[in-house]
Amino acid sequence: STYHGGGEEEGDEEEGGEGEQESEGPVTEAEGLRLHLSSRSSSGYKGVRQATNSDRFEARYTNSGTRSTNRYLGNFDSAVEAAVAYARAIGEAEDDDEEDEGGE
Repeated sequence: STYHGGGEEEGDEEEGGEGEQESEGPVTEAEGLRLHLSSRSSSGYKGVRQATNSDRFEARYTNSGTRSTNRYLGNFDSAVEAAVAYARAIGEAEDDDEEDEGGE
């Protein structure tokens, strides 16, 4: 039989080291913005998908108002960065909608 180490060392490994990963869920807020979570997206974020044949993430914003638009927001190194870009686009669109309603 092979010896696999003492109990104290195994306990340290199970704890995850320095405790840097306290939360295993997706990031819900970044850069002061609320990120839009999606259980249907493999990235975990609405408007974010993994780019084809790449380890980068693509963000797109679709406005389904009177004139439907599909706006490419860019490729990002992480899903969270792409989700921040999406949250910014949503915020800008909501600001534009409020200005349009107020002017009439």
